[in-house]
Amino acid sequence: NFRADRKMIDPVELAGFVLSLAMVYCNIKEIHWGWPLAIASSALYGVVFWNSQLYGEASLQVMFILAAGWGWQQWLRGTQASSTEPTPSHQLRISTLSSLERKQVAIVTLLLWPVLVYFLDNHTDSDVALWDGLVTALSLLGQYLLAKKKIENWWVWLIVNCITVGLMALKSLWLTAGLYVIFAILSYVGVNAWRKQHAQ
Repeated sequence: NFRADRKMIDPVELAGFVLSLAMVYCNIKEIHWGWPLAIASSALYGVVFWNSQLYGEASLQVMFILAAGWGWQQWLRGTQASSTEPTPSHQLRISTLSSLERKQVAIVTLLLWPVLVYFLDNHTDSDVALWDGLVTALSLLGQYLLAKKKIENWWVWLIVNCITVGLMALKSLWLTAGLYVIFAILSYVGVNAWRKQHAQ
């Protein structure tokens, strides 16, 4: 039993676990170094998920790496929509989505989900295409909202993390399942932290 338990802990998964926790901490504290940590952890988890037949999740890591580069640039030099110059008073700050923006992102996500499920069903041997597709669609939304410093990103990540706990448990990736339980808790912490920052 001891040997079996040891085999369950993949060193690549463990490294991704540690870097992912550091990344979320940086995101909550608005530290831009969270983005390069996201690139590193996504590369590691891309390998883990591919080996576990979670192809949507694995492909998502590639998109995360690309999005993280853009998100990093947004946090360093991004501006508010009302400004064209990155002056201190107009640098990207925490904000919320408008009613129209909420409808737009909801529609895009609902349209993307079946497209991803179709792709996974027909071009991979995924046995969890429905849920894998949903997590992938929501994660892309969460990444976009995080890059734009929208408070709603934390609610999206909370949903993603709760679903992913089940997916990881199904694939016996217990360390990663535990990570996403922590992520779910940190998502709620992130909502409250960003709300306070926004109120100030």
